[in-house]
Amino acid sequence: MMFWGIEMTTYRAPLRDIQFLLRDVFHAQELFAGMPDTAEVTDDLITAILQEAGKIAEGLLAPINQSGDREGCHYDDGVVTTAAGFKAAFKAYAEGGWVGLTGDTHYGGQGMPKMLSAVIEEMAFAANSSFALYAILNTGATLTLSQHGSEQLKARYLPKMYEGRWAGTMCLTEPHAGTDLGMIKTKAIPNGDDTYCISGTKIFITAGEHDLTENIVHLVLAKLPDAPAGPRGISLFLVPKFLIDDAGEITSELNNVRCGSIEHKMGIRASATCVMNFDSAKGFLVGELNQGLSHMFTMMNYERLSMGLQGNGLADSSYQIAVDYAKERIQGRAPRGAQQEDQDADPILVHPDVRRMLLTMRANILAGRALSLYAASQLDKTRFHPDPAARKQAEQLVALLIPVQKAYCSDRGFEACVLGQQVLGGHGYIGEWGLEQNVRDARIAQIYEGANGIQALDLMGRKTVRSNGELLQVLLLEMDEFVESQQDVAAMQVYLQVFEESKRRLIEVTEKVISRASDNPDEVGAASYAYMELMGLTLYCFMWQRILAASIAAKDSASADMDYCDGLIKTGEFFIKRLLPRAKSLAEEIANGADSLMAMTEEQF
Repeated sequence: MMFWGIEMTTYRAPLRDIQFLLRDVFHAQELFAGMPDTAEVTDDLITAILQEAGKIAEGLLAPINQSGDREGCHYDDGVVTTAAGFKAAFKAYAEGGWVGLTGDTHYGGQGMPKMLSAVIEEMAFAANSSFALYAILNTGATLTLSQHGSEQLKARYLPKMYEGRWAGTMCLTEPHAGTDLGMIKTKAIPNGDDTYCISGTKIFITAGEHDLTENIVHLVLAKLPDAPAGPRGISLFLVPKFLIDDAGEITSELNNVRCGSIEHKMGIRASATCVMNFDSAKGFLVGELNQGLSHMFTMMNYERLSMGLQGNGLADSSYQIAVDYAKERIQGRAPRGAQQEDQDADPILVHPDVRRMLLTMRANILAGRALSLYAASQLDKTRFHPDPAARKQAEQLVALLIPVQKAYCSDRGFEACVLGQQVLGGHGYIGEWGLEQNVRDARIAQIYEGANGIQALDLMGRKTVRSNGELLQVLLLEMDEFVESQQDVAAMQVYLQVFEESKRRLIEVTEKVISRASDNPDEVGAASYAYMELMGLTLYCFMWQRILAASIAAKDSASADMDYCDGLIKTGEFFIKRLLPRAKSLAEEIANGADSLMAMTEEQF
C-alpha cells in the first residue's frame, strides 16, 4: 500500500485463517474422508487449491477491480461489453478449471465440496465482487441443472458450462413481482414437442448479457396457461441465448431473448445487471411442471450462501486496508503516553476507539467465515453423505442456517466496510483507497437473493414458528454435543458458561414468539429481524466457541504458533465481552412485542 499513490488497495488472501478453520476448527479432511465422493480431497490437495486460488484472487482479479468499477459495463442495442480486462481474466479463470470446481464429475466437473469452494468464493468477492458474480451465477445454474435437468439437457449443456465456454443465469424477478414470485406473468406455451415458447420480461438479471462467453444459458421461471394460481403453478425452463444442435454444439441461430437495457447502479458496476426480454423464445423444461420454485431453491440456497460470503469477503478486504492504514497513519498520542518518542505522533492503532472498530471487524469476519463454512459443510452432507439420516439432519440445518448466514453475514459485512471507511476518515471517503467502493459493492448483498428482511421473516415464520421450533432443536443438539466435548477442558469453561446463557436466551425468546403468534399474527413479523440478529449473534458465539477450543488445543501442540493462537483467543474474548452483550437488548426488543410497531394508522406516517 502506498499512501499517496494512485492505486492504494492491495488484497492478501487470508490463507492462514482459512486453513486454521478448515483444519483445526472443522476438521474438513476427516469430514471429506467419511464421504466416498470426497474421500480424495486430502489436506495436501486442499492446501494446493487454496494457494492457487489465493494467487488468482491477488494477481488476476484484484488488479482489475477498481478499474472495472470506474469503467463499468457498456450497452449498445442489446449488446453488453464488459470492462477492460474482464474477458481475458474470465478466460484465464475458466482455463484454470475454477468455473467447474464443484461440478458433477460425470459431465466434466471436478466434484469438489462446497466447504472448499465457499472460501474460494469469499476470496473472489474480496478481490473483485463484480467479476465473482459472473462465475458464481454459473455455479448455481449448473447445480440446479445437474440436480433437476433431464439427462439430455445435462449432457448438452453442463460440459460447456463447466468449461466456462457458456455461462448460466437465474431469471426470477419481474417489474411487478420481486419477493412474491407467485405474481409472475412470464408465460410458457407448449410447442407440441419437448419445447416451450417463453414470453415475458425479467429484471435485475445478473450476467444476463455479456461478452465473456460464447453462449448464455438462462434458467427462467414461467407459468403455463392452465397452471395452478400462485407459486404452486411455477415451472422452470432452460432458455439459451444461442440454440444448439443435437450434438450439443452452438448454432448461429439466436433465440428470441434480448437484453433491453442494463442498470446503472450504486455498486458492482462492472457486473452487468440486465433487463431481459423473452419474446416467444424457445425453452426446455427443467424438472417437473409446476415444481419450478422448489427446483430453483436448489440454486437459491447456494446463491444466498454466496451473498453472505460477498459481505464477509468485502469486510476482509476493508479490514486489511484499515489495519494497514492504522499501523502507518501517525496522529496524536496514545492515552497511556507516547509510544513512538522519536516521532511527532503515534500510529492511530494505539487509540482505543480505532481498536474498537478494527476488533469489531476482525471478530465478525472470523465468525462469519466460520458460520459460512459450517453452513457449507451441511450442504456437502446433503449432497455427499452416504447415511440418509445424516443427510436429513443436514437438510434441516441448511433450512435454518441459510437465511441467517445470508442476512447476518451481509449485514455485518456492510457494517465492517463502513467501519473500515471510518478508520481512514477522509481518506476512506475518496476513491483511491478502495473503501468507498467496498461500501458500495457490499450494500447489494443485503438486498438481492431475497432482501434480509425477507430472510428474517422466512427464519421466524416458516423455519421457526411454523415448524414449532423443530429445526432449532436440531441446531441445539449440535451445540450440546460440542459443549459436552469440551467439558474436560478447563480453559474453555468460562467461555462455555457464556455460551450456555446465550442458548437459554435464544430458547426463551423462541418459545415466547411461538406462543404469541397463535393469538396475534403480527408478532411473527414484529419479531423477525431482531430474532434473525439474535440467532446470528448466537451462531457467531457458537463459532467463536469452536475457534477458541481449537486455539487452546493448538497451543498445546509442538508446532504451535503461540502468537497466532493468542491473537485468536484475544479476539474471541473481545467478541464475548464487547459484541455478544447486544443479545440482551435484542431479546428485550422481541419481548416488547408488536404493539408499538402496529399502533400508528397509515395517515400518521
